[in-house]
Amino acid sequence: MPMTTSNTFGSAAQIKGTSAPLLFEILDKVAKAEDEKSKIELLRKNDSNSLRSILKGAFDPSIVWELPEGTPPYQENEAPAGTEHTTLYTEAKRLHYFIKGANVLPKSKREMMFIQMLEGLHAEEAKLLINVKEKKLSSGYEGLTDTVVKKAFGWNDKYIKS
Repeated sequence: MPMTTSNTFGSAAQIKGTSAPLLFEILDKVAKAEDEKSKIELLRKNDSNSLRSILKGAFDPSIVWELPEGTPPYQENEAPAGTEHTTLYTEAKRLHYFIKGANVLPKSKREMMFIQMLEGLHAEEAKLLINVKEKKLSSGYEGLTDTVVKKAFGWNDKYIKS
């Protein structure tokens, strides 16, 4: 049985047998941080490939989402945090299917996969992913800017390690 521990985010979401905050919880905490230095520290403390993928998808202008604009017609998952079918930690590895030039899926298949992904996520993570796709992540998370993200991960303007 996985060990659960409390964390500063108030959720005991189970990620691969450990207690970890969901990505929206991390970004909520970053948004509430008082200054840029604190925001950068929080991003570094919670660094993961999944978090980096989400942030890169939101801010890197070379990433073009091959999905229709706006919120797709999906059924919001009402499961409580930590009990949903999947998380952005695990789904982030499939985001390449939705990036222009990185996939060969037919449009209808790609759009259906995205809707299924949204429906399997916690409601707040689904909203987060839609904001990432729309390149509007900063509007939902105050102070989370491309500058903060680049500083946190040592990325240059091409969103690679400089």
